[in-house]
Amino acid sequence: MEYRLLGRSGLKVSTLSFGTATFGGVGGLAKWGATDTTEARRLLDICIEAGINLIDTSNAYSAGRSEEILGEVLDGRAQDLVIATKVRFPMGSGPNDEGLSRHHIIRQCEASLKRLRIDAIDLYQLHEWDGQTPLEETMEALDTLVRSGKVRYVGASNFSGWQLMKAMETSRANRFLPLVSQQIYYSLESRDAEYELIPVTLDQGLGVLVWSPLAGGLLSGKYRRGQTPAEGGRHLNDWHEPPIADENRLYDTIEVLVSIAEARGASAAEVALAWLLGRPGITSVIIGARHEHQLTRNLGAAEMKLTDDEHSRLDAVSLQRLIYPYWHQRDSAAARLGAPELSLIGSYLKR
Repeated sequence: MEYRLLGRSGLKVSTLSFGTATFGGVGGLAKWGATDTTEARRLLDICIEAGINLIDTSNAYSAGRSEEILGEVLDGRAQDLVIATKVRFPMGSGPNDEGLSRHHIIRQCEASLKRLRIDAIDLYQLHEWDGQTPLEETMEALDTLVRSGKVRYVGASNFSGWQLMKAMETSRANRFLPLVSQQIYYSLESRDAEYELIPVTLDQGLGVLVWSPLAGGLLSGKYRRGQTPAEGGRHLNDWHEPPIADENRLYDTIEVLVSIAEARGASAAEVALAWLLGRPGITSVIIGARHEHQLTRNLGAAEMKLTDDEHSRLDAVSLQRLIYPYWHQRDSAAARLGAPELSLIGSYLKR
């Protein structure tokens, strides 16, 4: 297992990390999985044995039950792991039971600490933007938690590029501790993050944690054009997270994935994960699992290094339309682009 620094911090995290959204099976997340304590302990054991040291959860997963199960199975091992959780979504029916106010952040941090049975959260992440709370209030609350010893590092998730920059500048202006990372959706199915989020990462020195790297299972290899999944599965119309933008491009991408995987004697999922780990700015890719076989099948990606030709084939088949102003920069400013811009536009200059 390779370990990479998380942004501009001195914290090293494994290139594969484990997500616990399947723990609990309460409410809407029951369709993702309903892993109980016994199975969760087995999955965590496998992760630790493989060298994974970053475990990601959220207070909103199964209404806190995911954190509770994780706390039960840590068994005193938290000091050897990086425990990451999140705050933002509703945790009750009251008017102050959601959002990124100081009130909600601090109360939910204390609740997460109890559920996780730990003294400090290693990485506390803003799960989503809150356009109604002043950003100074949000960032000050995070700074207070760090300085009080309840949180060690802070990050964001599902922010846009301008929102990330505003958060970073708010911290700088007020001398608050800055964000070290962002958690984003990014996969061969959708490379939207390359427009703004990856360039911001490279420019600001943020770490990147990727959620749903297999596009909710679409890139596992069991979904093929004109075929019903042998193991059962959803119809494409059932996907809302992530939504499917281009069905033809998706299946073209899957065909290349499967072709590379078969030539290597690997799974399509491993190849899709390895492709992400080779992209600019990526720190760790979060893998989840409902059962042991699903987890072990994906762990091989940590050791897989794709060839330049394999990268090129996957890059070409999954490219999306270059939107404005990026096509204009490609055509008019190519000689003066830096690394952040080239992380997106570079692929289009080669075509």
